[in-house]
Order: sequence, then structure tokens, then C-alpha cells
Amino acid sequence: MSKFWSDVVHKLTPYVPGEQPKLDNLVKLNTNENPYGPSPKVLQALKLEASESLRLYPDPNSDALKAAIASTYQLQKENVFVGNGSDEVLAHVFQALLKHSRPLLFPDITYSFYPVYCGLYDIEYQTVPLSDDFTIRVEDYDQPNGGIVLPNPNAPTGIPLPLAKIEQLLQMNKHSVVVVDEAYVDFGTESAVGLIQHYPNLLVVHTLSKARSLAGLRVGYALGSAELIEALTRVKDSFNSYPVDRFASAGAIAAMQDSVYFQDTCRKVVATREALMAELASLDFEVLPSGANFIFAKHQTLGGEEITAMLRQKNIIVRHFKAPSRIAPYLRITIGTDAQSVLLVKALREILSQP
Repeated sequence: MSKFWSDVVHKLTPYVPGEQPKLDNLVKLNTNENPYGPSPKVLQALKLEASESLRLYPDPNSDALKAAIASTYQLQKENVFVGNGSDEVLAHVFQALLKHSRPLLFPDITYSFYPVYCGLYDIEYQTVPLSDDFTIRVEDYDQPNGGIVLPNPNAPTGIPLPLAKIEQLLQMNKHSVVVVDEAYVDFGTESAVGLIQHYPNLLVVHTLSKARSLAGLRVGYALGSAELIEALTRVKDSFNSYPVDRFASAGAIAAMQDSVYFQDTCRKVVATREALMAELASLDFEVLPSGANFIFAKHQTLGGEEITAMLRQKNIIVRHFKAPSRIAPYLRITIGTDAQSVLLVKALREILSQP
């Protein structure tokens, strides 16, 4: 460790992203990327943006992008905050809205960036255990807190929380901010965006990396009351006034406006997910319910780490989490194309047939 580091750096345990191996003929099912490319309208918008205007700074307020997002959800621009991917948006959320004298609450099995943000911003937090079936019990969040953050559907389990439960959570916590991280909501989970007009303490965070196929452009956004959005803007403008560049903004606007392509892509992913879940069940996997573009499954006899290693030998990459121990037997499998699912199932049949 360097003697030149600030004290906080010594205490940090950074987030570890999914592996991005550079291998030929790889079936990559480990980082929840969309198997289908972005809308052709996005590609056209990016080509048009490659012009002399790149010498100019982008709009610091991203007004055109905010307008496109607001129109999608029938909100006002004042209800929209945009950033360089939902991870940056969440970072500002933690600093602007979730640092208080009482602890922040989030599930014990959830997106592993949450405790990283807490370490970075010196936020006290308390994890709330999932139930034995890995579901979130909103009743357990009826306790003093400085805020609540949770993904819906949860990650890495993929289990969705019904909208009625989200509203129950909001009603129990009217004096603290409730952040619903909806990175995977478009694959079959009901969004909480419609509750924003009724609950000024609700903030919903989205990304264009998953359902809109724009992981490479890094665009995310938050939706909420003007009061919450103003807090995020104050933090953003104290950190980076130009987080969304011209290419990202142009591509994101085109993606938000092409609802037909977006809906078609989501339908295909969901259909492949349901078919793969049935195939895995036939191979003696226990598969958790999923409202995401991935599934969480464990085999009745072989361990998760063992299967992951054997799949890798066949050039198929899935995600395995060693900790916490409750999820160590499980694999998180991104939903790819139908052809990739066929290859995965074929490989698993070969692995499971070995003596």
C-alpha cells in the first residue's frame, strides 16, 4: 500500500465487475449484457453525431435526453436526472440522499456495489437478511433508518418484488428516501415509476445498459420528485458538470424513442429465459423465479464453483459468487440468444453425464 494514499483509500474494498475475457468463440453469459444489438436508429444517431460539433462541450443539463426520458414515463424534465451509467447515478444518490445519522438499509444478498458506496462515502449501513427462499420481506424494513435501497428484481437472485410490496415499503418509511434500483425491471417486473407522483420520497433508478442494449455507452438515469432530483444535480455539478457526452446522449435519445425495438428485444429475452429455466429444471437444477435477463440456479449434486469451472473449459462463461455462503452453490446465468442457450444446455448435459 502506498504511503501517498489518502486514509480512506486504505479502507476501501472496491467492487469487482464481471470478467470480460478476450477469447475467441466464447459463449459469454456472465455480465447480463443484452444478446441483441442496439436499435438501428441508435447506430444512425451515432453516425450523425460524428461531426465537427464534437469540439464543443455537451449540454451540461442533458435537456434533450431528459425530455426523451420524461416523455417515455409521462413525467416532467424536473423529475429526471441523468448520469454516466446507473452506477454513477447511484454513487450520487448515496452521497446526496442516503448519508444520515441512522443506518442505511439494504438486503444482505444484493448488488455488491452498495456496501462499496457506503465505504467510499462513510455511510453507516445495516443489511436485512433475505428470507429462506431468497425473497425480500418488506416488513423487516419497518425500523428506524436513514434510507432504503434495493434492486427490483433483486440481484443476483433475479426475484421480483410485487408493486404492492414496494408501496407497502413506501408507506412504512415516509420520512426516509426509498431507492428502487430497476436495472432489470423491463424483463418482466412491474416498475415503481407510477408511484412517484404519490410518494415524494421515492427514487427509481434505471440503466440503458440492459434492455436498451447500450452497456458500451454508459447512460443511466433516476426518476423522482423535483426535490430529490435537485439534490442529485447539486452533487453532480460539484463533481462533473458534463457526465453525459454527445455520443451517449444521441444514442440514448434514439434508444428511448424506439419503443418498438425495445419491446421486441425484451420479449425475445423473456421467451429465451423461460425456455432455459425449463431446460435447467429437467437437468435437476433448482431455478429461482426471475424477472430479469438472468437466472439464478443451483444443481442438486454438483456445486456452483465446480460447474462454473467445467463450463469454462467448454468456452462458456457464467457468474459464480463465493460469498456469502448461502449463494455459493448457485450460478448466475445471463440470458443469451436461443443458440447460446442450446450450447449451454448441451455443455451441461455433457458435464452431468460424466462419471
